[in-house]
Amino acid sequence: MIYIFDEMSIISEEEINRLLPLVSDERREEALRYKHLFGQFACLKSYVMLREMLESKGYTHPFRFGHNEHGKPYLIDYPEIHFNLSHCKNGIAVAVSDQPIGIDIEGYRQVSDSLIRYTMNEEEQRIIRESDDPVRTFTEYWTKKEAVFKLRGTGITHDLHGLLQGDEIVETHVNPEKRYAYSVATNKKG
Repeated sequence: MIYIFDEMSIISEEEINRLLPLVSDERREEALRYKHLFGQFACLKSYVMLREMLESKGYTHPFRFGHNEHGKPYLIDYPEIHFNLSHCKNGIAVAVSDQPIGIDIEGYRQVSDSLIRYTMNEEEQRIIRESDDPVRTFTEYWTKKEAVFKLRGTGITHDLHGLLQGDEIVETHVNPEKRYAYSVATNKKG
C-alpha cells in the first residue's frame, strides 16, 4: 500500500497544530525539534499517513518503533509489517507492506555534472545526457537508488554505480505537473 501526499500548499502553523494531537509524544517532540514549518509538517504528516494506513489494515495505535543498526525504523509490536517513509519539498511518500520495502520521493532540481558522474554508471549517465528532460531522468534514477538503499536498510553506501543491477524490483512514477518522481523497491519473489 502506497500513499502519496503532494498538496504542500496547506503547510501552515494551523495545520501543524491540527496534526500535533494525532501523533505520539515521541513523534511530537521529534517534529517540534525542526526549526522550519516544512520539517515539522513532514515529520507529523508522514506519521499520520502511516498511522492511517496501519489502522486501515486493523493494527492498533500506539505504535512503538525500533531501529536497525543503520537507523531504519521498524514496528516493535508488529514485526510482520514493513514500512518506509520519504519526503521532499514536493511531497510525502509512505509505503506499507508485508515484505521489506523502500520508497523515495524527490523533487526535480538541477544537479552538477560531477554529481551525475559520482552517482551514476556510464550507461545511466548516457541516458541522462540523451534525455529530453535530463533533470527528470536524473531524479528518476536517484529515487530508484534511494529506494533500493532504503529497502536494504543500509543507508547510502559506496556502490552507487552498480546499485540497480541487483535483484530488487523497482517501480518509478513521475508527476511532471508537480515536478517530482518517486520509486518503490521490493525484493524479487522467488
